[in-house]
This record gives sequence, structure tokens and C-alpha cells, in this order.
Amino acid sequence: MPLKTLLIFVKNLVPGQTKTRLAKSIGNQRALQVYQRLVEHTHDVALSLPVNKEVWYSDEVEKEDVWNHGGFTKRVQKGDDLGHKMAYAFKTSFEKGASNVVIIGSDSAEIDAEIIEEAFEKLAEYDVVVGPARDGGYYLLGMNNFHPQLFEGVEWSTDKVLQSTLETVEQIGLTYAKLKTLNDVDTIEDWLEVKNKLLKGPKEDV
Repeated sequence: MPLKTLLIFVKNLVPGQTKTRLAKSIGNQRALQVYQRLVEHTHDVALSLPVNKEVWYSDEVEKEDVWNHGGFTKRVQKGDDLGHKMAYAFKTSFEKGASNVVIIGSDSAEIDAEIIEEAFEKLAEYDVVVGPARDGGYYLLGMNNFHPQLFEGVEWSTDKVLQSTLETVEQIGLTYAKLKTLNDVDTIEDWLEVKNKLLKGPKEDV
């Protein structure tokens, strides 16, 4: 059986350092609460997946949080920018013996376990799998070998990320599959679109 590894990139829960675009509309504290909801959703989605699961923090491992439950290994991101950090995480996973590696962030209220399972299934047939985000980036990237070129020369946090990545995939002769397009929560409009999905039960409004 191939060793499947799911990498989950998260930011440490620090006011003013999460959801900065959203914070311009609702303030740092409420934006942090929104991000915490997204992290909880991501945890719940990944919980049942029968794969090796690793959560990678932006700055330091948090000892007491939601990721203590469900068999998640905790690590710290390393690198100067998002590309270097993702490349390091992929490289580390393949060096540890993984045959299929998928990375997701913690910004999507629409992602579910079935989408992640589909990504791993696609890697049996394709070299790369990508989940396009509505803003021109991607919410998921998977591969069955380490291809550092996919993280080089990319203008991160722009609407060119997906296009640039797929151009590189084609240039180096890899095959790829695309998953359904989802929306990340970056702005107040994004949040209002999905908040009812995340705020179930008598939770405080954010």
C-alpha cells in the first residue's frame, strides 16, 4: 500500500496575523475568531481520513489545541516564503517514504473529506492534482514525486498562482488533474457567503 500523507498548513492563532484582509472589515479579534472556525472545520474534515496527517504551523507548535486530537503530527514550516515552505514540507514527506503527498491550507469552508480522498485517488493516474480556488490560487496541491519547480517563480498571494503552476507542470512534461473550484475565505464577502455553514448551533456571531 502506498503511504499517503496529508499536509495541513495553518497559521498560529495570533490577533493581527490571520485573515488580514478580512480584519480590515471586522477587526483583528473577530477575524481571528473566523480563522479559528476555519481551522476547526479543516480539522473535522481531515479527522476521518485514513492517511498520515501532519499539521504545519507558521511559527511554532501550539501544545494545546484542536490538533491534539485525531493522530496529527505537529511540525513547523521552514522557508522564506510560501513556496519555500511548501517545498520543504513536500520534500520532507517524500524523504520519509511517502508515495503520495497532498497539501491543503486552512482557509476553505467548502472543502470536505471526499475532495481530499479524490485528490489521492487522482494521484494513482496523474503526476499532479490541483484544487483551483476562485481567486486564482489553489486550495490543494498533490503529487506523487517531489517537483520543486512547482514552487519556483510563483507570485504568491496573487490571481496568477494557479495559472503559473499549471504552466510549469506542462513545461516539465507532467500530467495533472483538476478538482472542483472552491472559494477561500479572504474578504467579508467570502465570509458572509459561508458563515452559516460554520456557525452551527448557539455559537457567538462573528
